[in-house]
Amino acid sequence: MTNQDEGGQGRSAEEEEALMKEWAAMAEEEAAGGAAPAAADAAAEGGGGDAMADEWEAMLGAGGGEGEGEATAAVARDGTRVLNQDEIDSLLGFDEDGAGGGDKSGIQAILNSALVSYERLPMLEVVFDRLVRMMSTSMRNFTSDNVEVSLDNILSLRFGDYLNSIPLPAMLAVFKAEEWDNFGLLTVDSSLIYSIVDVLLGGRRGTAAMRIEGRPYTTIERNLVERMVHVVLSDLSAAFDPLSPVTFRFDRLETNPRFATISRPSNAAIVAKLRIDMEDRGGRLELLLPYATLEPVRELLLQMFMGEKFGRDSIWETHLAEELWMTEVELEAVLDQQVMNLRDVLAWKPGSKHMLNATPDSQVEMRCGQVGMFRGRMGRKGQHIAIRVDETSRRDKG
Repeated sequence: MTNQDEGGQGRSAEEEEALMKEWAAMAEEEAAGGAAPAAADAAAEGGGGDAMADEWEAMLGAGGGEGEGEATAAVARDGTRVLNQDEIDSLLGFDEDGAGGGDKSGIQAILNSALVSYERLPMLEVVFDRLVRMMSTSMRNFTSDNVEVSLDNILSLRFGDYLNSIPLPAMLAVFKAEEWDNFGLLTVDSSLIYSIVDVLLGGRRGTAAMRIEGRPYTTIERNLVERMVHVVLSDLSAAFDPLSPVTFRFDRLETNPRFATISRPSNAAIVAKLRIDMEDRGGRLELLLPYATLEPVRELLLQMFMGEKFGRDSIWETHLAEELWMTEVELEAVLDQQVMNLRDVLAWKPGSKHMLNATPDSQVEMRCGQVGMFRGRMGRKGQHIAIRVDETSRRDKG
């Protein structure tokens, strides 16, 4: 048994060695012959992927050939529709074709809905019309030239949007309304600046004003523009004078819009755009008044224009004064007035008597509410107690 076991064990070792060699040979054959099928399978998979990619590119190319708007409006994989650029602009309220005018829509309309239109202040347009008439005369005297001033338009917008829309270079004059305790802004564009300098310094007519780019304004230019601003502010004060006396005082002159910030960017303001023409020269002048500045006179600006009295109706005042004489009022006759303790007053009972300091010859005061009107003596007229008025009470002199 032992020998057989040892022989069996020896044969099993030899068999194992032979099996190992056979397996190694089979592994080599599989490695050599199996690489080609694997590569073929990979190529097939890659070819299928490339074919799918080519199919997708062909579909996208066909859609792009029909138009960019249809391509962007294609249906996405999850079934949702993708908006094109025109639909996005319409949603946001950006319309390049109608940017100059017309009502805005979308989100822009929601943002601008809080702005108050200047048409709700009819008297303000009258004030600006008076300003144009006065400036036509004062600017002619200032420049000794034929000056025409016209009002282009009046619009309401946010202060931040206005600062971003100012064409540079320009000069911005900040002024203060003394009685209203707030500020305003006067913008002079570069064309008007060089035209004023050219006219005041004796430039020839028929030649355009010289404009040099890339340099700051000189001291002479700033001083001449400041003189013109003083003339405009004086006319603006005179234009508001029939409505509400106000003094517009020049504060400072800036060339950077960031340094001319007089209100919050989101606050609403009124902008009046004026055009000043001096034959072949001229420019624009823009006047900005925040709604906070006009708040003290808002009630006056809401009135309708009726003559030079700015809404005051003398006929109605005369009628009201006449009707006041027909008004019935209730008068009280006070015989005596005393100060007593509440304890004594609460102790009164039916039949209690209280002595007054008044005598038959004492004067009786007649009051309307708490206001003393007349003084007189008590008497009788027929079956009624009457008071004869001796004098008029005048507490305002006391």
